[in-house]
Amino acid sequence: MPQSSNKALRFEIQATCPHTGARAGLLHTPHGTIETPVFMPVGTQGTVKSLTPKQLIEELDAKIILSNTYHLFLRPGHELVAQFGGLHEYIRWPRAILTDSGGFQVFSLSKIRTVTEEGVVFHSHLNGDKHVFTPQSTVDVQVALGSDIMMVLDECIEYPASHDRVKSSTERTVRWARHAFEHYRQRQDSLPTRHALFPIVQGGMYGDLRKQCAEQLMELDAEGYAIGGLSVGEPRPESLAMAELTAPLLPLDKPRYVMGVGMPEELPEYVARGVDMMDCVLPSRNARNGCLFTSQGKVLIKNAQYREDHQPIDSTCNCYTCKNFTRSYLRHLFLAQEILFSVLATLHNIHCYLDIMRRMRQSILLGAFPEFLQTTRSAQLEVTD
Repeated sequence: MPQSSNKALRFEIQATCPHTGARAGLLHTPHGTIETPVFMPVGTQGTVKSLTPKQLIEELDAKIILSNTYHLFLRPGHELVAQFGGLHEYIRWPRAILTDSGGFQVFSLSKIRTVTEEGVVFHSHLNGDKHVFTPQSTVDVQVALGSDIMMVLDECIEYPASHDRVKSSTERTVRWARHAFEHYRQRQDSLPTRHALFPIVQGGMYGDLRKQCAEQLMELDAEGYAIGGLSVGEPRPESLAMAELTAPLLPLDKPRYVMGVGMPEELPEYVARGVDMMDCVLPSRNARNGCLFTSQGKVLIKNAQYREDHQPIDSTCNCYTCKNFTRSYLRHLFLAQEILFSVLATLHNIHCYLDIMRRMRQSILLGAFPEFLQTTRSAQLEVTD
């Protein structure tokens, strides 16, 4: 399938760790350059919950956020967003945006959706209204949103599942990806904006299906590739094994994105396997629930031991929260259910994730990534002992 010359992305690799698959690079998008490896904060409905775009830029220097096609399709609607000039203008976010196709959300609605060869019929979780997602329509929705990076509609099934079931699902994912790319490339040259479309490698926990899917999707000559289906309840070792198997199958000169991962200590593990991009709701969701990530492990701020604690969340962290507030005060805010707690906790947790990525990137550039990885693994062993 021929590719238009109207490319949205340019990816340059600056350094590769000779001992692992870790890469440091620059991903040039229509809304700025992203240093990789990168973690993308999740702004499902056009907002990273509890934070303003100004905070994300000035306090955290996030270069890209992720929003969700399913949720924005239902509310406020992609047509409305397009009237305001696209999602960048609507939410006043000047930097890059990646939107997932909504496939994961739709397939999680197992009792109110039906999968056909043409797409998915589903009922809104908001009001029960009936809708249809097809490979073509999800591209159109994301074009209306103005995403820098769009994802194809894929079928993400539960874990565990039989080989036959995963095989059938994976083959459908490939067919849908072909339909999506054919549709987008028919539209691409007539669009005033530039977008990249990523296919998603599925295959469950079966290496042969992952390999087959990757090989077929590479025929699309996409600007980047995602690895999906690794956050559906499977044990972490299996997830890492599938990432390790799949990433080297993908083009060396294209960004690789593992969807929906992971815990802080897992980020270097995926990067060690050749992954460039990741996202996860954990830092923001856990923050709102009182779980704070630190260099010494998790802090559950509601615990009584923090009532008179004068320390910051993490003495090694230089985020706004840690530079100004004590664990005692944060515990008070959490127990009093004050909105400020969510703001301060989310700032810290996302800063924690982005700082891990920056330090990891620097270690790759300096040729010291194996030492960084070993330090991370040793720290994790100390926490779990």
